[in-house]
Amino acid sequence: MQLAVYVGWLMHGVRGGVAAGVLFVLPGFLVLLALSILYVLVGDVSLVQGLLFGLKAAVLAIVAEALLRVSRRALKSTSIVIIAIATFLAIAFFGVPFPLIVLGAALAGLLLTRIAPQSPEPVDPSLTSDARSSGWSAALRTAAIWFAIWFAPVATLALLVGVRHVFVEEALFFSKVAVVTFGGAYAVLAYVAQQAVETYHWLRPDEMLTGLGLAETTPGPLILVLVFVGFLAGYRGETGLDPLAAGILGATITAWVTFVPSFLFIFVGAPYVETLRRNRLVAAALAAVTAAVVGAIANLALWFGLHVLFGSVAEWTLGPLTIPVSDVASFDIAAALIALSAGIALLRFHFGVVFTLAAAAIAGMLVRLIMG
Repeated sequence: MQLAVYVGWLMHGVRGGVAAGVLFVLPGFLVLLALSILYVLVGDVSLVQGLLFGLKAAVLAIVAEALLRVSRRALKSTSIVIIAIATFLAIAFFGVPFPLIVLGAALAGLLLTRIAPQSPEPVDPSLTSDARSSGWSAALRTAAIWFAIWFAPVATLALLVGVRHVFVEEALFFSKVAVVTFGGAYAVLAYVAQQAVETYHWLRPDEMLTGLGLAETTPGPLILVLVFVGFLAGYRGETGLDPLAAGILGATITAWVTFVPSFLFIFVGAPYVETLRRNRLVAAALAAVTAAVVGAIANLALWFGLHVLFGSVAEWTLGPLTIPVSDVASFDIAAALIALSAGIALLRFHFGVVFTLAAAAIAGMLVRLIMG
C-alpha cells in the first residue's frame, strides 16, 4: 500500500498519493467487510465450516511459502541468519513483543556495520532533487497535518466513550500495529494474534486463521486481515449498538488507524527515500530488521501450524521460557493432507494463491460432508 502511495506521489504529488492509496485499499476493505458479516451470520453452517476449514489448512502452506521466499532474499550472511534465528527464539519461546524485536534488530544492524562495513549501492543523483529542495519545516508541517488526520477521530472517540471502550482500545492497538508493521502482514500477525486472542479476547486462535484465509481471497494488501479482527471485536464488544453496526464501525476504525499512517510515512519520507538508501547506517539497520522479519514469519508459521494441525495446544512455562505443547492424539490428518497438498501446489507446480485457496476450500467442504 505504501508503494502504491509512493508511486501516486511520484506521478501527481499528494493528490496522486491519496488516490492511489485509497483505491488500493478500498475494494479489499469492502469485500472483507462483506465476508466478515457473512461469517458471523452463517459461519455455523456445516458447508461454510468446511470451506473455512480448508482455507485455514491452505493458509499454513501459504505462510510456509512466504517464509521460504523471504528467506531466500534476506538471509545472505551468517550474521543476518543469526539475527533471524534469535528473533524466532525470542518471539516463539520468550514472548518478546515485536516492537522490541524491531528495535533490537536495528541496533544489531548498526553494530554490525561498525564490525563489517559495506559500501552503499549507487543511486541516480537526479532522484534526490526533491530531498534537497524540501526543508525540515515542510516535513514537519506534513507530519503534523497527517498525524492530526490519523488521531483526531481517535481522540474524539475517546472523549465520547472513554479510553476503556472497545472502539478506543481497537484504535490505539491497531495504531501501534501500524507503526511496527515492518515486513508486511506475515511479520506482525503473530503479535496481533497474541494480543487480540490472549489479551483482548476479541476472537479465538482458529478465527485468526479464518481471517487470514478470507483476506488472502480479497483484492488489496494482506494486512486487511486486521479488518476482520476489528469487525469481530466490535461485533462482540459491549457497545450498546446493534452487533452488526458495531462490527462495521469496529472494522472501519481498524482500517482507518491501520492505513492512514502509511500516508503520513510516505508523504513525509518520500522526498528523502533515495538519499536515505545511500546511508550506510540506515541500510544496515534495515537489513537487520528484514532478518528479524524472517524470524517473525517463522514464528507465525509455527503458531499457525500448531493450531491448524492439532485440536488441542497448551503451553509449558518455566520462568520466562514458554514452550507450546500439542496433544498428539488431537492431530488432524485431514488438515495435514490439505496443507501438504496446498504446499505442493504452491512450491512444486507454482499454482496461484487464489486457485490454491479455492481448491482447499472445496476439499474442506468435502471433508465436512464425508465426516459429518
